[in-house]
Amino acid sequence: MQRWLQWIVLLGMVMHTANLSAQRIVAECTVEYKVQPDSGWTEKNGDNSQVPFNGVKRIYIKGNDLRTDMESQGFLQSMIYDKSNQLSVILRVIGTNKFITRLEGSDWQQELKKYDSIQVTYLNAYKTIIGYDCKSLAIKLKDGSEYLIYYTTTIAPSVREFELAFKDVPGFVLQYIVKQNNRKVSYTASRISFSPVPASRFDIPSSGYRALKK
Repeated sequence: MQRWLQWIVLLGMVMHTANLSAQRIVAECTVEYKVQPDSGWTEKNGDNSQVPFNGVKRIYIKGNDLRTDMESQGFLQSMIYDKSNQLSVILRVIGTNKFITRLEGSDWQQELKKYDSIQVTYLNAYKTIIGYDCKSLAIKLKDGSEYLIYYTTTIAPSVREFELAFKDVPGFVLQYIVKQNNRKVSYTASRISFSPVPASRFDIPSSGYRALKK
């Protein structure tokens, strides 16, 4: 009986190792997510009329460099993150106005504290997104924000921090729904490309932006 139990434990370890080894780390890619907030969200059109929110989020990964672009009508917010040097820069373009915010050192550490003590619950819901079989989990932050996440274990990004809440997710997040202050926003991957990303995508502008504190 004891030997039988030893074989079961050994088999479980082998299967777990096989699953980990089968996961491919993606060090270069572009992913586009369709952004769908709940029905109450609107934004200004070119003629200042209110129209339903229609946004796109793109992430670019190249080695330890990351860029995210969140774009909607008349608004673009980008985050450029250098994982090696723990440096994050946020760029905002609102109409003709451009702003830059740098997060490094103690400022960056303060930002990371928001994601301490994350509560993770693995769920039994599954779906297929852009051809990848996905598992699910729920995350709750200490500020009360909640995430419902669908991720594939087939691939994993070399930089998981395109959302800091994803830093411990064991795969690539292809859909997530954020609930905060009774509002919901869903982000669903619509395409993924493994073509090379130009290094210039991660250049931090040295002029043309007004500096702002976080």
